[in-house]
Amino acid sequence: MGKKRTVQKSGGGFDSELRSRSLSKIGKKKVSEGTLHIQSTYNNTRLLLSDKKGNTLCWSSSGSLGFKGTKKGTPFAAAKVGELIGEKAKTIGVKEVNVILVGVGPGRESSLRSFSTKGIEISAIRDETPIPHNGPRPKKPRRV
Repeated sequence: MGKKRTVQKSGGGFDSELRSRSLSKIGKKKVSEGTLHIQSTYNNTRLLLSDKKGNTLCWSSSGSLGFKGTKKGTPFAAAKVGELIGEKAKTIGVKEVNVILVGVGPGRESSLRSFSTKGIEISAIRDETPIPHNGPRPKKPRRV
């Protein structure tokens, strides 16, 4: 009989090496105010932090953190992206952000909540999800 061997799995689909690598690529620009763009789809969640003029300061997505397949669209993956962008924003020196939400994915709220835990003040939240007003003309009924 001997000792039983157990195999430990690495952390649930989230690659910490990719996270540390993305934290090292932060610009040297110091900005106090910015705009956070959150695009949340059913398949992925992307966050982009820009200054008031619209120039990109940093960005990340759940796919760039190492999540694959259907796990990219989960609220957990979106929360991890929100934490990462929050840490990047702290190092850049951002104190206050306006938030623009686009899309109806599951990571919409969780990414914003995890971003706000990093101590950055959220001054406004605006929803710019495109809504169709009637859309194109429907096809004619089929005659048989």
